[in-house]
Amino acid sequence: MGRSLRDRILQALQKRGLVDEKALKKVLNEARKRNEGDVLNMLAANGIVSNRDLLTVLSQELRIPPIDMSRIVPDAQVMALLPEKLTQRYSILPLSKVGNDLTLIVSDPTDILAIDDVKTITGCDVTLVLATRREVQDALRAFYSKMEDISTIVEETEEESDVEVIGKADDLNVMDITKESTAAPIVKMVDLIISEAIKKRASDIHIEPQERSLQVRYRVDGELYSTFDLPKRNQNAILARLKIMSNLDITETRVPQDGRFRIKLERKEIDFRVSSLPTSFGNKIVLRALDKSNLSVGMESLGFLPEPLADFKEALSRPFGIILVTGPTGSGKSTTLYSVLNEMNVPERNIVTVEDPVEYQVAGITQIAVRPEIGLSFAGGLRAILRQSPDVIMVGEIRDFETADTAIKASLTGQMVLSTLHTNDAVGSITRLVNMGVEPFLVASSLIMSCAQRLLRRICSNCKTEDEIPKDVLKEIRAKYPEAREVDKFYRGKGCPRCNNSGYFGRLGTLETLLLDDAIREMINNGKPEGEIREYLKSRGVSTLRDNAMRKFIKGWTSLEEVLRVT
Repeated sequence: MGRSLRDRILQALQKRGLVDEKALKKVLNEARKRNEGDVLNMLAANGIVSNRDLLTVLSQELRIPPIDMSRIVPDAQVMALLPEKLTQRYSILPLSKVGNDLTLIVSDPTDILAIDDVKTITGCDVTLVLATRREVQDALRAFYSKMEDISTIVEETEEESDVEVIGKADDLNVMDITKESTAAPIVKMVDLIISEAIKKRASDIHIEPQERSLQVRYRVDGELYSTFDLPKRNQNAILARLKIMSNLDITETRVPQDGRFRIKLERKEIDFRVSSLPTSFGNKIVLRALDKSNLSVGMESLGFLPEPLADFKEALSRPFGIILVTGPTGSGKSTTLYSVLNEMNVPERNIVTVEDPVEYQVAGITQIAVRPEIGLSFAGGLRAILRQSPDVIMVGEIRDFETADTAIKASLTGQMVLSTLHTNDAVGSITRLVNMGVEPFLVASSLIMSCAQRLLRRICSNCKTEDEIPKDVLKEIRAKYPEAREVDKFYRGKGCPRCNNSGYFGRLGTLETLLLDDAIREMINNGKPEGEIREYLKSRGVSTLRDNAMRKFIKGWTSLEEVLRVT
């Protein structure tokens, strides 16, 4: 079968005028002398056929899709399924594993022996995708050199480290730990963890002590992925290194600590907010990456639809009042508010923020971090800000009556106040403020707009494929959303190494806006329930979170599964 496939490809190359009979015979004779079976790659290696032409013919004749190797990031867990010698010998690269199906990148799909060996070793069904031999070999070289770097660093720590993990934190020798944390192998290991996270677009790095290892996980597009398992003996030195970088107390292991540090990588400055938490097996450290370049793109690039964006801009045009952005932790509220502040940040405005902690440090804006241990709370910071003649105030979060009352009164005395609140939807923020103890008439007269925000994962453009929607579901969507009637194709992500086999790459915001009008203010003053306000909004045709998310699905930006998961 291998011979007939090869002959079929050779015939196709001749038919297309890519190789002449004389050159082909020469290569075949040379292959027989060398006892070499890889005739196709010999043609490419001798410059008789270009790698790209060979790939095109293989793809068209065998109906195997090609893949863009520039976007491929090999997965360590999938790569571990095959020995390095085997991948190098056959120039193959395991791409992803879903269930019992292994996707394999090959340069010569006619090499049946290679495919049989992969099936025998992994016990998986194999699906092929194509790349040129050079592309596969370059990817293998890059991957194994990185793995070698990690192994080398670990070996260096074996030679240099005299420190072992001790059960009780109180028994740690601080001098030894500090010395080891500044040793070259530990510094390299921490640098590698951070640089790999940035390459993979991770928003958070979780460094978690386990019973027998130190686990490193990255959060990418809201999902956590395991990355490294480091030796337990290096745990204290790695954690100490991170604490030193973050100006934390390395002698304190019994209480939570917060810090931050800044790095410069490839001409880009990235802040990291660091949280240390005591656990059963040592301090867990989570690093949140705060990339200021995300704020300069403006609100138009956050993924909002034109209608809610127009509502937001109308609210911002008011001279004073309070604007609330609601949603659960990790829904992008702070990024939205900082993007707004960035647009408002001009010399003519005095902008002051009070936060816990300060997330993004922005030039031209006065930022205060609350410190409850010395009595500087949100409410206290806010009262102090009002004596600084501010034009715009951003309160990190309204958590209690005192903060809510001070913020609302500030908005009534001529300031624009922006803040966040933890509620499920825009209407819920009204009830939340009233339940905190704020008088309904104060809420009605100060609140300009409340909006609810979520983050939807964006379909990966590399593996975007048509999605088959059940007929009854499609009928329901088209009945509710007229724009869906004009759309024939809907999409989802199949999953590839670029998106870590998730089918998604990046995220976009979805927004539900509630601009208060006279009717809503009257309902608030009269103590009307949430349900009545929602019915009024529905009668006005105001879009909900689900509506906004569905329109992004109809536009092909996200999948139906993601819409249903998030909203």
